[in-house]
This record gives sequence, structure tokens and C-alpha cells, in this order.
Amino acid sequence: MPYSFSSLFRLARVGFVLAREGALKLAAPADLPPAVATLIRLVRLVLEKRGIGDGGEALAAALTRLGPSYIKFGQFLATRPDVVGVRVARDLERLQDRLPAFPRAAAVATLEQSFERPLSEIFTEFGEPVAAASIAQVHRATTPDGRNVAVKVLRPGIRARFRRDLTAMAFAARTLESLSTEARRLRFVEVVETLARSVTMEMDLRLEAAALSEMGENTRDDADFRVPQVDWDRTGREVLTLEWIDGIPLNDIAAIEAAGHDRVALGRSVIQNFLRHALRDGFFHADMHPGNLFVDRDGLLCAVDFGIMGRQGPKERRFLAEILLGFITRNYRRVAEVHFEAGYVPGNHSIDEFAQAIRAIGEPIHNRRADEISMAKLLTLLFEVTGLFDMQTRTELVMLQKTMVVVEGVGRSLDPHLDMWSTAEPVVREWIERNLGPVGRIEEAGRGALSLAGILGTLPGLAAKADTVAARLEAATREGFLLDPRSAAAIGRAEARGRRWSTVALWLIAGLLGWIALHLQP
Repeated sequence: MPYSFSSLFRLARVGFVLAREGALKLAAPADLPPAVATLIRLVRLVLEKRGIGDGGEALAAALTRLGPSYIKFGQFLATRPDVVGVRVARDLERLQDRLPAFPRAAAVATLEQSFERPLSEIFTEFGEPVAAASIAQVHRATTPDGRNVAVKVLRPGIRARFRRDLTAMAFAARTLESLSTEARRLRFVEVVETLARSVTMEMDLRLEAAALSEMGENTRDDADFRVPQVDWDRTGREVLTLEWIDGIPLNDIAAIEAAGHDRVALGRSVIQNFLRHALRDGFFHADMHPGNLFVDRDGLLCAVDFGIMGRQGPKERRFLAEILLGFITRNYRRVAEVHFEAGYVPGNHSIDEFAQAIRAIGEPIHNRRADEISMAKLLTLLFEVTGLFDMQTRTELVMLQKTMVVVEGVGRSLDPHLDMWSTAEPVVREWIERNLGPVGRIEEAGRGALSLAGILGTLPGLAAKADTVAARLEAATREGFLLDPRSAAAIGRAEARGRRWSTVALWLIAGLLGWIALHLQP
């Protein structure tokens, strides 16, 4: 992403807010160059509020003050405890993606521009916003054929704002990685790039509609779960129209009881449907907080807001199913073997030693009542232990684990005595029997045969390419690798320019923070 002086000014504001709210206390001086560590101490002394919370709470407060882009950034970091630590990630989970609504007239303008028709031809009724978040807000409307629908409309100018803020974040990440080995280890640049891809997809509401449609097909025959239908004729890049769900949100326990719904059954449904989607379909709702889950008048669980989804490949699904079953049956050796078979733990480690470490996690849970055991906490401990055995962070597994934390919380809010293990076991066993039993083995062999046939078909082309590469390598060995003089000069100029801008940026940020400290009141 390109950057400019405007990025520096935005970063100066970010630095001021972080310092003011006390978030800079999270910076470990030992991991920073001495000059930067000294600067942070001085900035904290001058700007930091008194009596603020700990680092994680302060960071959440600062990100909320900075606005939509940074709220999203904080929510994304909450899914990466490997980057910010478990405690900070938990504090960031409390970030609320609720902002003041923008005017109805602006939503109407977006609708008419998207569909090139007046509002009266699109909807016969279009109400005031009923919910507003950082990227979009929702209105209730009625179509000309009398259907009640929910209309999600993108915030005006939100793409430009995110683009500016992400450019500044990318510049900050590159600068930090150039200064700190710890920042390079945590791959700050990759974190920002992943966030940028996620936000770009979330701001194209056609992609959310596609995710909703795919999950609708996957769950079409499920007896206790459904998703709203998409109105494709009234859906575009900036507008998503879908069936209006008349239901009770799962965080309204009193209303659920008053309507006569079975709270215990609902709690089991939340857990089993999440596991069914993750294992059977490899495609799950990754933002299953209570505000996105409803129970309709027929007692069916309904989900909305499909902007953040998770995917699991066959290997990840097998990994999840087998480790859960291994803990259920206390087969720790099998849990260890699955990690090695999946390639998650390097082969230079001992399976027996790894199984011993897993036993230290699993055995304590069997001395407790089933309703006292947290499956999500167990997976968190498991990922912490695997770090000792050089298991690299797997983004897809982290997203799965964080979603399970939320889902388990929803289930236990409905039924405080929910037995996670007996609830999960039927779904896990069904998947294993179907996919790792005789039928699954035959299907896997068939897929393997097709893959082998495809590889064999490409062998002639690969052989020709190999001959070409070998000839070029032989010529390079004989004559040496040549670098065009213009390329060498360009590399030198780029290296000098990168160092010069990093230095200038740091001094500008320091100067701006000092100026802000002198001219703004506490």
C-alpha cells in the first residue's frame, strides 16, 4: 500500500490517542530500540491519563475512540491471541461494533444509485435504521409483492476511510518490523494485510449474500437451523436484501422463557449446529454472538450477519474431530498422532512426549463435573502447549477456536449446566464414522485416484519445463548470474529511500506527538 504525509498525520493522531488512553503500557521496552523505548516513556509521562485500566482495557478504549477502522482492527486482533496475548485478546473481545446510525436519506441515495431506480419502485416501505455497525446498517422494508425484508446498506464513504486507515496501518507495520525483531516475529505486516483482505470482502455485500446462500444450501435439510433467504434482485455491492427474521435474540433470556421455548434444547442446538457446520460442511459462521442468533416462533435457530465466515479443509476437519474424540475417550496418544499426521508438529519431536503434555491438559477435566468443563478453554490450553513443540500458528484453527469460545458462551447462557462433551459427541462420532469409516475410505481412495490421474497427465509438460530450467541453470553456472546495471541502481535507490523515509517518519511522529502534548488540554 502506498503511503504519504497524510499517513504520518493520521498515525500521529493514533499515537496520541493510544498514549492518552494508556495503551502504550503494552509496549515492552526490552523488545524496542533504546531510543524508541525512551520516547514511549516520555510520551506516557506527559499524555497518559491517570487511573486508567490495564493495557488490554486501555487498548480497547483507544480503538473505540479512533473509530470504525480501528474497532475492526481490534476485533481482528481478538482472534489472534498469538499476536497480542490471551489476556489482551479477551479484553478486545468486548469491543462493541455499534456506532451511531447515518441518516435514512443517505441510505435511500445509496439504494437509488445502486439500482438506478427511485425508492418507490424498489420498496413500498423503507423504515428508519434498526441497527448500525462500523461498516453498514440495517433497515426494515417491504417489497412491492408484500414481503418483509431486512436491507443492509453500506456506510457512505466507508471504503475511502478504511483505505486511508489501512494505508497508515501498513506503513506503521512496515516501520515497526524494520525496527523490532519481535514485530518481525509476530508478522505485523501480514496481520494488516490479512485484515485488509477481510475488510475488502466484508464491504462487498454481494459476497456476504453468496456466503448466506451457500450456508442455506448446506443446511437446507437441517431440522433445527435455518438462514434467511437472499433477495438477489435487490442485492448489490453496497446493498444486501434478505428475508426479515421474526425471532427473539438469544441474549433475551426472559423473552425466550416467556415465549415457551426450551432453553436447554436451544443451548444444545447452538453447539451442535456450529460443530456440524465446521465438520460436515467445512464452512461456518465465525461471528456467532447472541445478537446474530435468533429463535423463531417454531423454535428454530436462525443466524444473520454473514460478513465473517470460516472455512476448514478436509485436513482441518479431521484434526478437529479426532482431537475432540480423543479427549472425550481419553486417548491422548491418538490426539498426539493426529497433530503429527497433519504436519502441525514437526517430526523431530517425540510423539510420546507430546502425548504426555496433552495428558496434562486432559486428565484434570475428568475430575470435574461435565458442566464445569470448557471445551473452548481446553482448545486454548492445547494450542498453548503445541507452541512448546514448535507448532506454527494456523489462522484457520485460531478462528475456529475463538468462535468456539463465543458459541460455548452462548450455549451456557441458555443452559448453565450444559454438558459440552455429551452435546458434542454425537456430531463428532457421526462425522468420524462417515468420513473415516469404510465408506469414507473408499471415497478418499477415489479422490486420490483422480488426483493421481491428473498428475500423470501433466508429467510431459513438467518434463519439458524441467529440461528448460536445467539448461538455464547450466548456462548460469558457466557464465554467472547477470544483474542489469539499471536494476542494481534501482535497488540501491529503493534501499536508501526506504531507510530515509523510515527515519523521517519517526522524527515527524515524535515531533507531532510533542506538539499535540503542548497544545491540547488533558
